[in-house]
Amino acid sequence: MKLVRVGSEPILKPRKDVPWEKDAVLNTAACYADGKFHLFYRAVAHNPGDPNRSCIGYAWSDDGIHFERLDDPILRPGERPEEAQGVEDPRITLLEGTWHLLYTAYDGTYTQISRAILKDDQKTWEKTGICFGYDILGQNKDAALFPERINGEYCLIHRPSGFLGAPRAENETDDIWISYSTDLSHWHGHTRFMKARRGEIDWEYTKNGLAGTPHKTEAGWLTVYHAVDKNSIYRLGLALLDLEDPTKVLKQTDEPILSPEVGWEIEGDVNNVVFSCGSVLLGNELWVYYGGADTVIGLAKGDVSEFLR
Repeated sequence: MKLVRVGSEPILKPRKDVPWEKDAVLNTAACYADGKFHLFYRAVAHNPGDPNRSCIGYAWSDDGIHFERLDDPILRPGERPEEAQGVEDPRITLLEGTWHLLYTAYDGTYTQISRAILKDDQKTWEKTGICFGYDILGQNKDAALFPERINGEYCLIHRPSGFLGAPRAENETDDIWISYSTDLSHWHGHTRFMKARRGEIDWEYTKNGLAGTPHKTEAGWLTVYHAVDKNSIYRLGLALLDLEDPTKVLKQTDEPILSPEVGWEIEGDVNNVVFSCGSVLLGNELWVYYGGADTVIGLAKGDVSEFLR
């Protein structure tokens, strides 16, 4: 299947008069709740002596295309040492009545997975800290919680990328892992299960990673992911994971469902990138929100009914 872009322009661009998002908006979590579409997006400001500092902003919409935005970010960097330089690339999950936002904490050197929860007032996000630190699997990112327990345990997908400065094997790739927990604090069973298909699929070469919270369907967990080729071009693919054992990949698209093809996906802060952190499944129609060239946010849709068969 292929996704079709909605319109010829991005749906969100940086607001040049807003200091914390004046240079880029990208990589947004997405969900549909209470009759509205909700985006939790990364915003970037490049300032002298402090380049590439990221916050997380919030936007909402009735139709999923035309969005209103808050004037202030919902999460800022600098409140914790591990996220001194940025809070990045969020993924959103409604789990047992609570909204969980997983994001990448960046201290200027290391990336780790952190979490925030939405409080009862529906406005305040409380940071709960690092899920598991650099000492467990090295640097880590691209994380989301499944929206329900599986076999009695919480499940978290993520993408470790090794210890800073550690030598890499010639054929080593950065791949998708899963971990399990009974309390959302202590994680175990760290398992690599979805490797970049180097040598089989030319657009999966150096790494792949989760592109948003998996969607539960009768056929399995419908999962969007990104992959990077040997020329550092980012594309999106689609996978179906087993409902009872999500480490079993039932099928994957051999061709990408979205590739950088239009100008604002080809040229920007990072060229040749389509990168998603969230999608919405409405019936059989998948709405994928994605960052274009790390600068703007686009939307593409596709019918997944054939893929689910």
